[in-house]
Amino acid sequence: MEYKKIWRAVPSPVRKTIVLVIGFTLIAIGAVLIVLPGPFTLPFIIGGLFVLAAEFTWAKSLLTKAQESAKKVDPRKLRKRKAKDN
Repeated sequence: MEYKKIWRAVPSPVRKTIVLVIGFTLIAIGAVLIVLPGPFTLPFIIGGLFVLAAEFTWAKSLLTKAQESAKKVDPRKLRKRKAKDN
């Protein structure tokens, strides 16, 4: 847990700037992957929210809402929907 002590020793504005840059970069990569062909869109977006939630309460509440929405998704219904589309 030495890294937590070091991280907390960094001044708050610097910490928040680092978290903002890394978090929004991950979200931007995820947004670009929505348009471009390829997998792994959601992990980048969720990862960005996790990083932002480390320092910002608005990101933590947004992450909590996303987790609650994900719990409501039933994968069995998604498979049935794909079968009907074909």
